[in-house]
Formats: sequence, C-alpha cells, structure tokens
Amino acid sequence: MNLNQITVPSLDLTKSITFYQTLGLKLIVKALPHYARFVCPDGNSTFSLHQVEQLPKGDGISVYFECDDLDDQVHQLKQQGLLFEQEPVDQTWLWREARLKDPDGNQIILFFAGENRLNPPWRLKE
Repeated sequence: MNLNQITVPSLDLTKSITFYQTLGLKLIVKALPHYARFVCPDGNSTFSLHQVEQLPKGDGISVYFECDDLDDQVHQLKQQGLLFEQEPVDQTWLWREARLKDPDGNQIILFFAGENRLNPPWRLKE
C-alpha cells in the first residue's frame, strides 16, 4: 500500500485553499463550496479539504509535511504572513519541527527528520 491522500475538515474552503497554497501545495481540484484537493510539491501524495458544518472536538487533526530546508521554508512563510506557534526546534525524537495552525485550527507541523523519519535508533528490528 501507498498513502494516497489525507482529507481534513474545513468550515471555509476559500480561506483554507489560500493557506495551503501559501504553504506550497498545488491546487488540482476546486469543487467549492464542498471540496478541494492539492498535490504536494514533492512526490505524488495529495491533500484535500472537505467542508463540514462543525469541526471535530478535542485535540483535532495534526498533519506533518516534511521539508528538507525547514528553517528557510519557515522564514519564507513568515515573510508571506503566516504565523507560527513554534519556531523550528530540535525535538527529543530527533526531528526538527515548526508548528502553526490552519484557518480551521488543524495543527500543521513542518519538519525535517532525515534518516530518523523511517530509521530512528529505537526502530523495531525485523
């Protein structure tokens, strides 16, 4: 299997489309007001938004996007007006992460993990 896409809920796709285009995703389907789909700039994964009347309760959704040049990406996105809750920081799980919220409050994590993404020191042995 290969992960094809992730779909997240949105109250206002117009605002969310602008946000995700600013992140660098390319809009490939625009079926307003109910649905929008993007392709990620690297690889073949897609990401979509689905209009809902009410957002999920609790901690919500977290979406991770890997960036080889995390610090530069964050700097560029801040210059385009995006506000980050957390600047890039090295985590104990050996990833470098920055965090921000999309217009619907979904947690967006931009990160760089390199080799540790699939092969951390604590990976299970086959």
